[in-house]
Amino acid sequence: AGASKGEGLGNQFLSHIRETDAIVNVVRCFEDPNVVHVAGKVSPIDDIEVIQTELALADMGTAEKVLHREQKKARAGDKDAIKLCAIIEKLLPHLNEGQPVRTLGLDADQMELIKPLCLITAKPAMFVANVSESGFKDNPLLDQLTEFANKQNAPIVAISAAIESEIANLDDADKQEFLADMGMEEPGLDRLIRAAFKLLGLQTYFTAGVKEVRAWTVPIGATAPQAAGVIHTDFERGFIRAQTISFDDYITYKGEAGAKEAGKMRAEGKEYIVKDGDVLNFLFNV
Repeated sequence: AGASKGEGLGNQFLSHIRETDAIVNVVRCFEDPNVVHVAGKVSPIDDIEVIQTELALADMGTAEKVLHREQKKARAGDKDAIKLCAIIEKLLPHLNEGQPVRTLGLDADQMELIKPLCLITAKPAMFVANVSESGFKDNPLLDQLTEFANKQNAPIVAISAAIESEIANLDDADKQEFLADMGMEEPGLDRLIRAAFKLLGLQTYFTAGVKEVRAWTVPIGATAPQAAGVIHTDFERGFIRAQTISFDDYITYKGEAGAKEAGKMRAEGKEYIVKDGDVLNFLFNV
């Protein structure tokens, strides 16, 4: 508490959050008398509301300063300033109630107008429930957080930090055996990464050479030339075509040679929209 006023590590804490693309709220959802809670009781909603209130107060301070400045321009007839002031006057009462800007229902144009304000609560957010090894089901604390997240239209992922810690240093075979014993198909961290990618509108494609396979991150909807540009701008500038194999075909036919022999390699041009998991080889000329 007090971060919005710069108390403690407040300014440092807020400046770090302003530089992020999204906010992941990790919340305790387990009871354990050996793990002391700073507030003396475990309440995921209280924990979240403390943080959200601090962030909302910080955004209020920012918005009020901008409003004061833009009102002068608005009185002089500046159309953009008039629009911006109207949005700020709409979001200030919302922030005053401790509610994040992202839940206000602003449209894309309005969000673009307030983008220069760098409001923390306008960022996309998700919730991660840290549960005990047996806390994935019949967990009232998890149920409370899930209801809260749903009201904010935010994704929620339940993971057990205890389990993730145990499997972190296991080899693949032991890891799979451990997860099977726990009745889990994959580590919680994998689910968290996928949820974060979806939240940010990102996807992965692969390049597979003789020496290495690499994963590259691109926005959903990226074209083949844009995907090539992530590797090097020359690839995008001189793009000719992309030799493309779907992830499933690459696995089914055991690599590029098998997929090519089975007729599963396609030549895609500049308009091709990259799909999640595509294996791509770019041909270019500069």
